[in-house]
Amino acid sequence: MTAQTFAFDFDPVFRLPLAAMGVLSSTSGVTIDDDAFDARFGPFRLRTPVANLKDVQITRDYRWYRAIGPRLSRTDLGATFGTNTRGGVCVCFHEPVSALFGVRHPGLTVTVADLEGFAEAVRRQLPTT
Repeated sequence: MTAQTFAFDFDPVFRLPLAAMGVLSSTSGVTIDDDAFDARFGPFRLRTPVANLKDVQITRDYRWYRAIGPRLSRTDLGATFGTNTRGGVCVCFHEPVSALFGVRHPGLTVTVADLEGFAEAVRRQLPTT
């Protein structure tokens, strides 16, 4: 697989607060290839081998205070790199991966512009059963 990079879908309402955190279109994106899954979100990064990818699903309609910015779920310790409230893709890992505040996350939700295309790119890297 040739490396594919997916841009985040920035809601204009949240662009300025995200920029203040260093999260810009130019400093954010998710790249996936045959070897690695690499999500950059301004100063934050989550990188793991594709062999660690376990599952993927599209989720929608978030509350802004749970979706915007670098977020940590208190329920399951999942991370979110969020730029809008419309929708994102949750990627689950076999082994938790560090991204925010020294915590190891069982999953990461990213609000990329091409939800279906990104989810399909991840699915192609999942082991077949």
